[in-house]
Amino acid sequence: MNSQPFIEVLSRHAQDFSPVVAFDQTKERLLLFDFTEKNQEISSQILDDTKKFTDHINQKLKAAGAKFGIGGYNERREVYSRSKLFNKAPSNSPEGGEANTQPLLIQNADKKNEFVTSEASAQAAFPKGEGRDRAARRIHLGIDIWGKPYTAVMAPLDGIVHSFAFNNNFGDYGATLILTHNLDGFSFHTLYGHLSLNSIKNFREGGNVKKGEVIAEFGIPFENGQWPPHLHFQVIIDLEVPIAIGRKGDYPGVCAESEREKYLANCPDPDLILQMMKFAE
Repeated sequence: MNSQPFIEVLSRHAQDFSPVVAFDQTKERLLLFDFTEKNQEISSQILDDTKKFTDHINQKLKAAGAKFGIGGYNERREVYSRSKLFNKAPSNSPEGGEANTQPLLIQNADKKNEFVTSEASAQAAFPKGEGRDRAARRIHLGIDIWGKPYTAVMAPLDGIVHSFAFNNNFGDYGATLILTHNLDGFSFHTLYGHLSLNSIKNFREGGNVKKGEVIAEFGIPFENGQWPPHLHFQVIIDLEVPIAIGRKGDYPGVCAESEREKYLANCPDPDLILQMMKFAE
């Protein structure tokens, strides 16, 4: 996939996007978070305990006097070792997905939908090269913005509601929203993960959202996949897998090293829209 023309469009419109979260760079601080293996502060004891993980994030933000923490695009993250979702290829789960633990909805030879659970059927639904890589997934495809629970999330530009879901597995997205946009003839999607359940209760597929409209809020652990409160924001050119297979409110946010090039081409740097990383310290 040649994503360069689309990247050029986003770059041309850099100053036209509405903020996704309210941040005033003239008055507020933005802390750069590193969740690679270089970060020796994140122990397994912290990662295995959501409260300790949350306390760690809050302490770092407080110590820095920062409103938000940010980072993670194209970052190889060891934090995903906390969940078995990231140690197997996905079924129909976004950030991880454990093969064969949930039935998949696919179309059979007669074009009728049916649920399947066998490995052979799963392989047919997700062929090699389409997310069935057996390597542990550690490459992050979005940008995370860490902050207070219930922080408001805004739409960066006009769009429609593609889909939404409650991906309720440990380490998963939790409440998730996907919007579809059109910009200079390019159709693409933005994904918002780790939201509150309240965020998605009144949406309908095909509904309109306006640039700058509050569309969601950061969730708390019981509703956001058992993570410290934050937003996973991701840009996706092609959702790839038909909705018939179950991809509603759902797209991988983490990939295997072997599929890095493919997924990064389909998921350009979200900071092209956010325009926040230049303020991170």
